[in-house]
Amino acid sequence: MRAFFTGLFLFAAAVALALSAHFDPGNVVFFFPPYRIDLSLNLFVLLCALGFLLLYGLIRIARKTMQMPQRVADYRQRQLEKRSYKALLNALLAHFEGRYGHAETQAQLAQELPETAGLAALIAARATHRMNEYGRRDSWLKRTEQATNADSLRAARLMTEAECLIDARDANRALTVVNQLHGAGARHIQSLRLALKANQYAGEWQEVLRLQRTLNKRDAIHPAAARQIKSIAYEALLKARKGDSYALINFWQSVPSTDRRVPEVALAAARAFNASNLGYQARIILENVLDAEWDERLVMEYAQCREENSQAQIEQAQRWFDQHPADASIQYVLGVLCARQQLWGKAQGFLQSALKNQSDVSLAIAVHLELARLFEEIEDFTKASEHFRAAALGKP
Repeated sequence: MRAFFTGLFLFAAAVALALSAHFDPGNVVFFFPPYRIDLSLNLFVLLCALGFLLLYGLIRIARKTMQMPQRVADYRQRQLEKRSYKALLNALLAHFEGRYGHAETQAQLAQELPETAGLAALIAARATHRMNEYGRRDSWLKRTEQATNADSLRAARLMTEAECLIDARDANRALTVVNQLHGAGARHIQSLRLALKANQYAGEWQEVLRLQRTLNKRDAIHPAAARQIKSIAYEALLKARKGDSYALINFWQSVPSTDRRVPEVALAAARAFNASNLGYQARIILENVLDAEWDERLVMEYAQCREENSQAQIEQAQRWFDQHPADASIQYVLGVLCARQQLWGKAQGFLQSALKNQSDVSLAIAVHLELARLFEEIEDFTKASEHFRAAALGKP
């Protein structure tokens, strides 16, 4: 509809112009003595219009000619940007497809444009790391650091470098990079996960516990994984203090009460205390956990808690036995404790019951060994040798 009205207007204007020119009696005279030129007004207007159009066309041509170098440069820049962005997309696609060699090649093509060079270098760094080309990986990371937009890519570069170093188990360098990342203010969940792994590999167990608690508060770590990490960290910290009673007791007092009730942590603590000849403390640790949660590993360790008088232990074990009469592990513990008090008959009865009820080869071996030692004490060497042989053969 708009085109129709535009055409109608143009036709009306043309008709009006033709009618006005037909009845126009005007005349234009140019004097160039001794010459004289007479023109009708209509012709003069027409010549002026044509002259204007010609001059306008010449000026446009001249301007376009002067702009030609810049237009050529702009065209080349557009083509360069098109090639670089296409190479960047191809590099990213190849990386996700697992074609790491092709990803590096495309990333190299994307280096022509400064805007894509830094990001393409990060992709190439990840690709070369996957190919175990650590020298080339570090070279690509260096390129990212020297890119024109290096400041905006700093966090991405540090994250990439930290992930690569952690994957390569280069703990010390990974910790340095993670500290730089956190120093720049990047403390999001993924950076904390990287820090957790780096500190695990470096053996910084106190920091591991702190990071595990932080991630656990944010629900950023699976409960099973958090429990395992906590157990490994406490086991390492307790082992480092094994043999130093004062340091061991002080450290255990600093452990949060919720962590003390974790069976794996309690087991590691009891083993450390028993190895440091602190059987009473080990017994208290195990009893506190076993009263709330039954765990055969803790029950077996309970037998290793040595005190001058085992009567209190026997009474506690007897209460557990009343609650779990068919449990072979508590029967084994009662047998060991009774043998320690030289109650040979009771010890033999509990150990033989444990041998009948056991369902684990390792427990059977432990029972055979304890029976062998018992029979040696009462000088029944024939039965002692039978049990020693059964333990060596791993018989149930």
